[in-house]
Amino acid sequence: MDMDSASSVVLQALTQATSQDTAVLKPAEEQLRQWETQPGFYSVLLNIFNNHMLDVNVRWLAVLYFKNGIDRYWRRVAPHALSEEEKTSLRAGLITNFNEPVNQIATQIAVLIAKVARLDCPRQWPELIPILLESVKGQDGLQQHRALLTFYHVTKTLASKRLAQDRRLFQDLASGIYSFACSLWSHHTDCFLQQIYARDEAAALSSLERTLLSLKAIISDQMLKQFLECCRQVGSDSTCREKLEKTIILYTKVLLDFLEYHPCAFIPLIQRSLEFAVTYVFTPAGEGVTFERFIVQCMNLIKMIVKNDAYKPAKNIDDSKPESLEAHKIKTAFFTHPTLTEIGRRLVSHYFLLTEEELAMWEEDPESFAVEETGGDSWKYSLRPCTEVLFLDIFHNYSQTLTPVLLDMVQNLQGHCIVNIVTNVTLTFFSAVYNAVGLAAYELFDNVDFDQWFKNQLLGELQVSHHRYKLIRRRVIWLIGQWISVKFKSDLRPLLYEVILSLMQDPDLVVRQLHIQFFFRTEQFLPYLESIFGLLFQLLQQVTECDTKMQVLHVISCVIERVGIQIRPYVGCLVQYLPLLWKQSEEHNMLRCAILTTLIQLVQGLGAESKNLYPFLLPVIQLSTDVSQPPHVYLLEDGLELWLVTLENSPAITPELLRIFQNMSALLELSSENLRTCFHIVNGYIYLSATEFLQNYAESLCRSFCDLLKDITNEGQVQVLKVVEIALKVSPMLGAHMFQPLLPAVFRGIVDGERYPVVMSTYLGIMGRVLLQNSSFFSSLLSQMASECNQEMDQLLGNVIEMWVDRMDNITQPERRKLSSLALLSLLPSDNSVIQDKFCGIVNICVEALHDVMTEDPETGTFKDCMLMSHFEEPKLSDDEEPPTEQDKRKKLLALEDPVHSVSLQQFVYEKLKAQQALMGDQGFGALMETVDTELVRQLQEFLQGL
Repeated sequence: MDMDSASSVVLQALTQATSQDTAVLKPAEEQLRQWETQPGFYSVLLNIFNNHMLDVNVRWLAVLYFKNGIDRYWRRVAPHALSEEEKTSLRAGLITNFNEPVNQIATQIAVLIAKVARLDCPRQWPELIPILLESVKGQDGLQQHRALLTFYHVTKTLASKRLAQDRRLFQDLASGIYSFACSLWSHHTDCFLQQIYARDEAAALSSLERTLLSLKAIISDQMLKQFLECCRQVGSDSTCREKLEKTIILYTKVLLDFLEYHPCAFIPLIQRSLEFAVTYVFTPAGEGVTFERFIVQCMNLIKMIVKNDAYKPAKNIDDSKPESLEAHKIKTAFFTHPTLTEIGRRLVSHYFLLTEEELAMWEEDPESFAVEETGGDSWKYSLRPCTEVLFLDIFHNYSQTLTPVLLDMVQNLQGHCIVNIVTNVTLTFFSAVYNAVGLAAYELFDNVDFDQWFKNQLLGELQVSHHRYKLIRRRVIWLIGQWISVKFKSDLRPLLYEVILSLMQDPDLVVRQLHIQFFFRTEQFLPYLESIFGLLFQLLQQVTECDTKMQVLHVISCVIERVGIQIRPYVGCLVQYLPLLWKQSEEHNMLRCAILTTLIQLVQGLGAESKNLYPFLLPVIQLSTDVSQPPHVYLLEDGLELWLVTLENSPAITPELLRIFQNMSALLELSSENLRTCFHIVNGYIYLSATEFLQNYAESLCRSFCDLLKDITNEGQVQVLKVVEIALKVSPMLGAHMFQPLLPAVFRGIVDGERYPVVMSTYLGIMGRVLLQNSSFFSSLLSQMASECNQEMDQLLGNVIEMWVDRMDNITQPERRKLSSLALLSLLPSDNSVIQDKFCGIVNICVEALHDVMTEDPETGTFKDCMLMSHFEEPKLSDDEEPPTEQDKRKKLLALEDPVHSVSLQQFVYEKLKAQQALMGDQGFGALMETVDTELVRQLQEFLQGL
């Protein structure tokens, strides 16, 4: 097909693909998908989106298909890769005309040129940068703008490459174009400034756009003041105002990035940056000029200079780098006592005050107001959290200067009788000072007698019920929450719980939304548990915003976690409400995460009773851990944790609980950071119902494990093998049968003398279980391995025993050391010459294990095996200990049947040696014992005396 007819066919398909009618749209999309790998397709797309006569939507779609094709087929190694000839022609076509009239399409073309540049520049595309520079110099306004746009995206993309070779190439490129980019930026800036003062706003806007694009390609810190003064000149309603603010923000972003990535190179700019930022943010110079985003950027600049480790001398001053000392000297000279005092005072008395807008929002939409305050990274772009973080960092670094300043502000407050003052101005100032004292709690530890302050003043303030006084009620309870983990007498807590109880019934929703952390002594809190939990649940139902519900759920989770099983009488209402909340939160994954966290605490608090939640709980786990469902991206980690605690607290397996395990093979395939939890879940099923579980899933699990072991760390291997070891411990016959495909590798690892001690220890633990508890399986495995290695069975058995004896020191757990000696002893009595040949080594291991497990009774002088367990004891729990889970009980019952805990090693050694003596006769046995070191024989006799 020639180019013209190909173009018309593709054009028709693209036109249909922009249709609103799915009957037309779907076949067209399918057709385009099939053409993606056809030679010439991208050349046709290039012709289509370069043709300005065609429909904008069609051209837009052509650009998108082209862009996706670069990601999939441009690399030489990609399946269906584009030919080198076609790529050469496409590269040439992409840079012939920088005259795209539509902004959005121009941006997409610039991005796709940058994508190609990332792969091909400069080797396969040396002409790209020279052509861009040439076009940028041109007189045509549109062409210059589009070339600049492309130039910016190309430099941004090339700068992001991380390989050393690519970094060098970029440095060469940068040094070649930097001075040009600077002069370009300088030229457009001059044009803009002339035009703005000549009041030619249309021309100024055009120059400002070019200034922005030039600046994005370089780093500079000049002319910022001139741009700020322009804000004063043009006023807030100018058409240039938005772009002007963007340019100013871009300048500050450049400074912040420079500081973050090149702190040492930034040192010459510290003084000017601090002077500039502090002047505009903390003195009258900024009035009428600054705007919120700019203030945030300036505060972040100050914060990053104050906090930067590269600017701090070492503890031992002689170990400091010269540049660190230089930076520290500049900072010390700048942050004088008067400067710090002014910054501290203005932060509290100006920036911490609630604004009229915030107070109005509190009245009109209290939920959103309460949520607005939440943290995360909001300090990077939002004024209130930004001021608080700056305050914290400055206070921490200059606490000697700022502590007296803050204490003086507190002292001045106490001179007023705040209870009689209900003007918003005064209240917001009081609230701001309390905010500062709360934030600086750790720094003020030695300077504030908080207990006295709580009793003498704060407690009274919490009881003032005036409507406007809600500002103080809310701030004071927050303040107590900050100090409670720092310095708060235990015997004051009941007083605090009384207050919390009354505040949770406050008429104001924001006050009711207490974010106080429950740092409590459980026994002191229990009398209030029913009331507070009931009120928390009420609040959870009343609030409507997702973020608010998340915060309330967080507090509920904290309470459940602290009181444990004592929550059981009060959770009925919550258990009934959570399914409804889960259903309502389908679109809100973060709220669903909060529900999962609450469920985790709830299941732990309910223990075996959590089985009543299964109709809701199991579908939730199923959805959260199904990697084919989109929400798993958010819910997986908490979902796995919930799955695990559900298993640990389950009294018995149910068909539904067993069915969820179908999700596991895909999770193991991910082999992500959640693998460890996945292994714990598998173990949970084995402990819960080994027979049913292994019969249903061992085959697929075995396949997953075989795949994992090919490509996993040693630590990961140990985790996989521990699962097999537990299966053998719980069900020696079925476990060995089901995990049979994994065992030859374990056998080979032992014979070859696996290098990593922890892996070898696990291998010997697995083989010890098989040999001791399923000897017929061990024999068939030995036979299989002998034919594989083309060796005699006896010879191979000899190698195994020899390696076992040699690597016994790799085993550190006493249980596995005892298991090894029981396993090797189980080979006796034997007339096999190889086993008799290794007799000395077997006795050696037994004596070592006896030293590990035997304790001497000081009264009788006799020894007994300290690993024996005779019966199941309910442990006596202290108040702060968790009661055993159902899984803990299962493990305890299992241990009672485990030979390691049910067979006396002393007795077993004695019986096996007796049986060997009976088999060989006294003389033969005597000769055998002579192969053992005399000191070992003496120790053995000491352990066995009295039997």
